[in-house]
Amino acid sequence: MAARTSPSERYRRLGAELRKLRANAGMSGDEAGALLDADRTRISHIEAGRMNVPRNGLYRLLRSYGCPDGPLFDGLMAIAHDRGKGWWDAYADVMERRALDLAETEARAASIRIHEPLFIPGMLQTEAYARALITDIEGDTERTDRYVHFRMARQHILSGDNPVPYHAVIHESALRVRIGTEKVMRRQLLRLLEVARLPNVTLQIFPFEMGPYSGFSRPFTLFGGPTAELDTLYLSHPQDSMFTGDGDRISKYARMFGRLETLAFDPADPAVAPESQENRDSLSLIQHILHDLQ
Repeated sequence: MAARTSPSERYRRLGAELRKLRANAGMSGDEAGALLDADRTRISHIEAGRMNVPRNGLYRLLRSYGCPDGPLFDGLMAIAHDRGKGWWDAYADVMERRALDLAETEARAASIRIHEPLFIPGMLQTEAYARALITDIEGDTERTDRYVHFRMARQHILSGDNPVPYHAVIHESALRVRIGTEKVMRRQLLRLLEVARLPNVTLQIFPFEMGPYSGFSRPFTLFGGPTAELDTLYLSHPQDSMFTGDGDRISKYARMFGRLETLAFDPADPAVAPESQENRDSLSLIQHILHDLQ
């Protein structure tokens, strides 16, 4: 079996977790290879995500590494077992590997928490907003269409039979930075109010008045896994976006998100009448900015 040259994030993560478990068990690559009737090179490829591990082989490795029955054991088995292609693979001709990995990670997440200091998160964008934003980066009309369709397809996880719990803390800057026309921005803000009605969505706005804590932080997303050991942090940047399963780093950003959540306005609740609101909240701020666009 030939090794992959560009493994997906899912296989890289499986390999990283196997490497961690092997190291904790004090087992060498040669010893692990013997469990699969293979050598250390095969184990190296598996741990780098470049090669599959058979389901029965993974079972032997996890047992030998001392991984107990439970969410971690089951989660790792599920990663290896689920080898089918997702809808995102249809966009492999135009989207970079990291974008495909992002869509797959979103689709498999148990929960999503995202902080965005400058733009409306892709999961909440209207088609017109996304098109205006992408056109500034990608001038080719056909490629832009494909990019926009890909972004819209990612939003399906917010609805359906098993919608993912989604919590966004968005800086006020993102609501005021003009993307496209005034009409595009107005429809985008209305879209935020629509999405806030979904029972699985929590939407908070971090206002200017709270100072620079949010505005100077980098966009990031926390994906919940079947167990905390399989949580994932995604750091977004035009040139060097990255995924990591490092527990210490994830904990750091989880604390940061908790601080953002505390400092931000209360979640938007479109079901509450404006006249009944005693304090400023995310809904009132969105409505205020909408009024300024009239």
